[in-house]
Parts: sequence; structure tokens; C-alpha cells
Amino acid sequence: MDMIQKPLPAQPVVNIGTLGHVDNGKSTLVQALSGQWTGKHSEELKRGITIRIGYADAAFYKCEECGVYGTDETCSRCGSPAKFLRVVSFVDCPGHHSLMVTMLSGATLMDGALLILSATERCPQAQDREHLAAAEVVGIDKIVVIQNKIDVVERENIIENYHQIEDFITGTKAEGASIIPISAQRSINIDLVIEMIEKMIPTPQREFDTPPLMPILRSFDVNKPGTPADEISGGVIGGSISRGVFEVGNEVEICPGIRVEKGGRSYYEALFTEIVSLNVAGRSVEKATCGGLIGVGTLLDPALTKADSLVGNVVGKPSSLPPVLSSLSIDVELFERALGTEKLVEVKKIRTNEALVLNAGTAVTAGVVTSARRDIADVSLRRPICADANMRVAISRRIGEGWRLIGFGKIR
Repeated sequence: MDMIQKPLPAQPVVNIGTLGHVDNGKSTLVQALSGQWTGKHSEELKRGITIRIGYADAAFYKCEECGVYGTDETCSRCGSPAKFLRVVSFVDCPGHHSLMVTMLSGATLMDGALLILSATERCPQAQDREHLAAAEVVGIDKIVVIQNKIDVVERENIIENYHQIEDFITGTKAEGASIIPISAQRSINIDLVIEMIEKMIPTPQREFDTPPLMPILRSFDVNKPGTPADEISGGVIGGSISRGVFEVGNEVEICPGIRVEKGGRSYYEALFTEIVSLNVAGRSVEKATCGGLIGVGTLLDPALTKADSLVGNVVGKPSSLPPVLSSLSIDVELFERALGTEKLVEVKKIRTNEALVLNAGTAVTAGVVTSARRDIADVSLRRPICADANMRVAISRRIGEGWRLIGFGKIR
């Protein structure tokens, strides 16, 4: 059960993701830090795993007397007043191999990440490798390494696993990071996790004076079944503002928009609407800035936003959004091995007519390679994306029963 969360003292200013294999305790750690269980979908509660991107906010404090970090205004160790530091948003990603494309969508919003590894399993597991590679693909270089479940393993096994983690992160963006042993279930060493987050993941500098832009990570119909027509609320979209400021009353454009059929042809049409509410850290505000996850209430028909149907779109000031691309050319850099496979399958060159899945921002789209030459691939997209040149794109290929991350590229 979630604990009742007190109102947070400020808007979140940084997004921190969770990385690691399924059942490493990512959601349990987020709950220990925030008091909120991120899995709310019925299937998530039934199976005990994260399926959709979850999120939770937490305020961090530091005791002015003994220096202990925590999530309360009063020090848990000495009872002295604690100084408020900042509010953070956690982006909790699924760890199951079949949900890798979902994880990649969430990774694009992260300013830093917690790499959570289990002391009960040999390190690395397949998705430990794949998640760490994915973080590097989207440019995440602020990583805190955590060894979870130390309460259920013998001391000699914890030490052996610790050395496995050291070997695993060697040569990666996490190399040299302190490895924090914890029990998320029993809230052991959570103060050390907060301390390391504060030291390793700073609040990024933001652009507030440019036209606002937000990749859409979630979209909802918040109306309960049977709501009278005159009481229906407009559709809600969620994400993290990457630049600029959103205010209640702003007119916004959503691209690529929705698929329409007219005159025997199919195409995507942008949506235009007005922001009628902003929800940040569980409270309504008139203005929302970069950092943290927000909910944006609109005048859209909720049928357009239900069940995450607008995920992958981009919302911003009309006529200021990146171009909509139905095909693209990318400079490709492939891994030597598919890191998400148990046997580390060799990655072969991309071929003409091959089917791929691309992640660009929060957008996930399938495509067919129309031309492959040297390290360049031209791809025709089944669903268009809204993206600028030089944007990083994650590339996945069908290997076995799922889509596996094989490399990345930059839009030419």
C-alpha cells in the first residue's frame, strides 16, 4: 500500500530513472524513496512487475546537525530540523526483455539514473547489460550503482556479487562509481542512496526562454464510466518539459497528431488544443517549468488520449515544433553483440528491406530499410515522428522472440 504523501515543497527539478533486470527491486526502491508504488495498472499489481512507465516524486533533505540525508523535514537519526534540498521525479522503467522499447521511451526523459542490481543473481543479467547500454545510447552519463537485496544473501555471496558488479561497470559510463549495498524492502541504507544522488546527479541547466516543448510519455482519459456528458473532463497528457514554460491558457499543437482517412488515403494530422490545467507533484499550478513529470489537462476529446494513445507525440507552441518525418536517414553505430540476449548474439550489418524498430524521444515506430550503405541507413516509417536533425535514435532488431537493442544512430 502507498503511504499518504504530504504535499511537496516545490516542483521537481530533475528526472531520475531506474535501470536493471526484471525483479531487481527497482519499484521497491522508488517506493522506499518516495512512499509511492509506481505500478498502478491492474496487470502490474497482479504480476508484481512494471509494465508501463511509472513515476513518483520525492523531496530530499539533509540534517543540519549530523549530515544524514532523508525525505523528511526532521532527521530520522537525531530528530533535528533538516534542510530542504530539492524535489526529484523518478521514472520507473520495466525490466522485462519484452518491454525494452517501453524502457527506451522512458530513458529519453532521464537526467540521471539508478542502476539497480540484485545481490541474489549473478551480475550482469541480460537486461542489466541492455539497460546500461540503452542509457548510454540516449546520453545518460550520471549513474548511481546500487546492490539491492543484501538482506537475503550470505556475506560471502554479497562480496562475490560486489566484485561482479565492479567488473560489469568497467569500461562503461558507470565505471568508478561507488556501489551502494542496500535493502530496498527493509529501507536499509536509503540515506546513502539519497546522498549519492545529490552528489552524482545535479540539476541540469534548463532553457526557459525558448518556445516550450514536451515529449508525451503518457496520455489518459480521467473520466469514470458513466460520467454525465456535461461533466466530462478533456483528455490529459503527461511527460516532462524539455524546454520553455507551459502556462494554463496556452494554445498548443500536438505532432505528428492522429491518423485520419480521407479521400481514400491515410495521413497524420496535427492536433490543436488549449491547456486548461497543470498538475505537478500532486498539486495544481498555473505554470510548469522544465524538470519533473507533469500532467497537462486539455480540451481534447478524451477518446483521443485514452490508453496512452498519444504517447510518442510532441506538444508545444504552434508552428515551433520539429518537423514531422515519414522517412529518415540515420548515421548508424552498431554494437558488436546484442546485449539483451543471453548468448550475446553477434550484430550483423543492417540490410536493405530489413524491418527495424526505432525509438526517437518517447516515440516508438517500426520501419523498413529502403537503403543500407556503409554506416548509413534510409528508413521508411510506418508511423511518422516529430524530430530534429542530430536527434539520437535507438535501433532494435527482431532476435528470437523479441526486439533487441543492436545500436543507435543520429538523424541526418
